[in-house]
Amino acid sequence: MGDLNSGLNSGLNSGLNDAAVVVVGEPLRELAARYGLGWRPDPPAGGLALRQGEAGLEIAGDPALYGHPVRADFVTGAADHRRRFGGGRGQLVAKACGFGKGVVPQVVDATAGLGRDAFVLASLGAEVLMVERVAAIHALLDDALARLAAAEALGEIAARLSLRHADGTKALAEAIADWPHAPQVIHLDPMFPHREKSALVKKEMRLFRELAGADDDAPQLLAAALDLATHRVVVKRPRKAPPIAGPAPQHVIEGKTSRYDLYVHRSLRADVAST
Repeated sequence: MGDLNSGLNSGLNSGLNDAAVVVVGEPLRELAARYGLGWRPDPPAGGLALRQGEAGLEIAGDPALYGHPVRADFVTGAADHRRRFGGGRGQLVAKACGFGKGVVPQVVDATAGLGRDAFVLASLGAEVLMVERVAAIHALLDDALARLAAAEALGEIAARLSLRHADGTKALAEAIADWPHAPQVIHLDPMFPHREKSALVKKEMRLFRELAGADDDAPQLLAAALDLATHRVVVKRPRKAPPIAGPAPQHVIEGKTSRYDLYVHRSLRADVAST
């Protein structure tokens, strides 16, 4: 979802704050225990609540502070529209990840967030592993995957998406270890201070920063990704933002509001992309 998705991808920060959200409702008591999150039977007077909404799990707070509830959704709305009309392999993320004639890469999205880019890549045929550190956001992804798997005609996409709950800066290798594919491309989309004037963006960003902090350790994640990717690391950035501290990218692919910095070990060719 363009730059907004950059802000929502939150799997690498050092300011993680699971205490910022409480799980609400008796049906979610086991989920709270599984993630080690606080639980209560009724909504709190303030702060953020992970709750069961009409369309799936959602994180909600005071609308004046956080806007509408946030959930991951791969079946309806923006995800469905992007799958059908988003531009296919012509999308910036597909170009950056190396889709080409006869080439469908295997991708690790190490900052999965709400899974929007991961879903696009899987809908184009890629095997994708989503890695998300923030427990409440991982719960949203897990719920969204279950709904995707149950959706008519979309089960094939769901089968190409895998999910791990892990800190990419410290345990990326372990998260990838049991994935039955090579990490040919590792996709990173760390949070960045945004300047959008939209009140919705500001409120939704406030919710995610409450949970995830500011992703100050992006250089450590980049280093881990460079060690593990077999072919390339791609980093999504606002178009005018500086690169992540560390090695300089070899290539840059620019869009109107965002860009991808590419760190290439070797080319993705059809004879290796299918392994």
